[in-house]
Amino acid sequence: MVTVVTRPPVSPGEPAPDFTLPGIDRHEPVSLADYRGKSPVFLALLLGLWCPFCRRQIAQLGEMEGKLKANGVESLGVVATPPENARLYFRFRPTRLRLAADPELTSHRAYGVPKPDSTPEFMEALQTTSVNPYGDLPEPLPVIEVAARLAKLDGYVENETDRADTQRQWPQLKAQFLIDRDGIVRLANIECATEGMAGIGKLLSTDEILTAARALH
Repeated sequence: MVTVVTRPPVSPGEPAPDFTLPGIDRHEPVSLADYRGKSPVFLALLLGLWCPFCRRQIAQLGEMEGKLKANGVESLGVVATPPENARLYFRFRPTRLRLAADPELTSHRAYGVPKPDSTPEFMEALQTTSVNPYGDLPEPLPVIEVAARLAKLDGYVENETDRADTQRQWPQLKAQFLIDRDGIVRLANIECATEGMAGIGKLLSTDEILTAARALH
């Protein structure tokens, strides 16, 4: 998979790049420095709400938020859409996950999350690699078809902002990082890094994330 990156992905043992972004769930900026010296944080870098895999991951992370908090770890999701578009979505689909908006993907670039080049090989992989990342389809299907099926299952209708986000962002990958209270990355999960296209949309398991969270103590 050919990728476009500005730096290698942030790895365990490295300082987590700081950022300050508009808050979604509250009308105040969200900064990674808010957690420094206070609490570890599980950070998820997502795309815009046009991305059906991201919408599913937000739901998963919302369900996991309480379990992480019970282990002393806060959760933060960065959604790549303007704050007002995200607030409209989460008004109808609330989550316990703390959220920040980053429509220009500045945090993805800071963390070195790859953006594949849409080569003929990449496009072929989208059309031929079968996945079922959440287990809610009867069988694995090609990535493009899975995205369409999930959108239909969700009843999601894109708006103009979603379409603009898609054009600007696609095919950016996603990532998650567990960051300790000193601001050091302890766990990194870059989408498709180990499985290629077969890893699209996958989070680490809850057990893997919670095991890493407990190891911080």
